[in-house]
Amino acid sequence: MALPVGSKAPDFTLKSKQADGVKDVRLADYAGKSNVVILFFPLAFTGVCTTEMCDVTAGLGAFEALDTKVIAISVDSPFAQEAWAKKENITVTLASDLNKKTAAAYGTLLDDLGGFGSASARAAFVIDKAGVIQYSEQTPTPKDLPNFEAVKKKLAELK
Repeated sequence: MALPVGSKAPDFTLKSKQADGVKDVRLADYAGKSNVVILFFPLAFTGVCTTEMCDVTAGLGAFEALDTKVIAISVDSPFAQEAWAKKENITVTLASDLNKKTAAAYGTLLDDLGGFGSASARAAFVIDKAGVIQYSEQTPTPKDLPNFEAVKKKLAELK
């Protein structure tokens, strides 16, 4: 079960493969500076995940206007995420939770996803500048997308 609103967001340091190499992505880097939307998604190169990340990429300006950074997290390796991002023109910051500790800390780790082993459920969190979860949603199934209108409404309230 996803962490509830009002909880302190667990900090993390995850790897992200970018054009200039492998970089660390840390939630703590945004503390006091900007709100953060964390999107957990099951697996790169799958239909619903591709739709979600392409839609979020297309709408990044709306998140930036709300003083918000977006980090999308999956259990894929950073190298698989990079290949997927290049193929699909995804520009959202992708972070690898290969050891699955971050998904577990946020309560979104599924024991088994369709026989592929453990992966994250699809979930969305809004983290405010103080590091507190202001919005928490785990979708009923991995095929369902988060309610992005509710996410943006919460971000507008925090602005």
